[in-house]
Amino acid sequence: MTALLTRLMGRLPIGWLQLAHSRTRFLAALAGVAFANILVFVQLGILGALNDSTVAPYDLFGGDIMISSVDANTLTDGSNVARTRMFQALGTPGVADAAPLFIGNIEWQREDGGSSTLQVVGLDPDRPAFVPASLRAPVAGLRISDTVLLDESTRGLPAGALDGASSASPYRFELAGRAVEAVGTVSVGGGFTADGTLYASDQTFLRLFGSRSSAAPNHVLVTVEDGIDPGVVVDRLRAVLPGDVVKVATKTDMAAADLTYQTTERPTGVIFGFGVAIGIVVGLVIVYQVLSTDVADHLREYATFKAMGYGQRFFLGIVLEEAVILAVLGFVPGVAISAAIYSAMAAATGLPLAMGVDRAAMVLAGTIAACVVSGAIATRRLAAADPADLF
Repeated sequence: MTALLTRLMGRLPIGWLQLAHSRTRFLAALAGVAFANILVFVQLGILGALNDSTVAPYDLFGGDIMISSVDANTLTDGSNVARTRMFQALGTPGVADAAPLFIGNIEWQREDGGSSTLQVVGLDPDRPAFVPASLRAPVAGLRISDTVLLDESTRGLPAGALDGASSASPYRFELAGRAVEAVGTVSVGGGFTADGTLYASDQTFLRLFGSRSSAAPNHVLVTVEDGIDPGVVVDRLRAVLPGDVVKVATKTDMAAADLTYQTTERPTGVIFGFGVAIGIVVGLVIVYQVLSTDVADHLREYATFKAMGYGQRFFLGIVLEEAVILAVLGFVPGVAISAAIYSAMAAATGLPLAMGVDRAAMVLAGTIAACVVSGAIATRRLAAADPADLF
């Protein structure tokens, strides 16, 4: 290692030699950096799972624009929208078509004695413009009453339970006191508000939710005519529809607003955000303590160099060398252990947890930056030291 660093740096790696001189302290420092990495990774993983599970349902339906109740902060909360808003939208220039979207949560008591909360999405299967291309073929089979597409990744559902589910060989189960048949599958997975997703026609949805009315969907989906900017149509719809009753936005903007609300105003998102910040602070403190102690232990040697004419940049370079070494070497076990934790948590909870290259790179860059900041702070004592006072 010494030879490699000497070749890379073009000088004797003093920082590395100081760290390696006390192996016990060095290993303790690496363990501290690794722990801080694990803490940040776990919090980022759960926060990322919250983000993914928040926006995933938006991929289950099409449309360019959404009309929602003014008090709807997410896809599933807020008041219902009067169906008359759909007809008002259809009379607006630039609107090609509009359709109601029904969403609700339902409890499924499984045959094995367990229960799962399903987020049910109801759409008219005869309106393919509002169904994603990948789902149009299976959704077309939902014209038959009480047929659905069941999430194969539903939390609590045994692996392989839906293998082969089709119109010829449906998966039969009971839901809300009705016998339903899964004639196909979707793959969404569990989130923080539901264990899985159920895709149904609007008519089947209304049968499952007996208190709901076709006159009051959760949202109205709108498609725009070819060649027209959806933003222009949004402005036209806002001018036509009462702003104190409904709000209008592109589907992309609605998903982004939902995500912002979940991560900045809902307790779950705020807690995990604080967890990431705490992990960063823990890393800063650990590395600062290690480097500050190292500077104090070698203060006489540094003073000798200072008396020989070496400037502050030289000492800063040595400490930053130590900081980068701690960051990189501490990151390796941190990312490996975090990946194992992700796998275990995903298997236990069904949350979409995965160690992406972008997340690993971001944490590595943050670790190096935190260690460099800690190193810069640790050298402040050396900058103020007078060599004559140290002997």
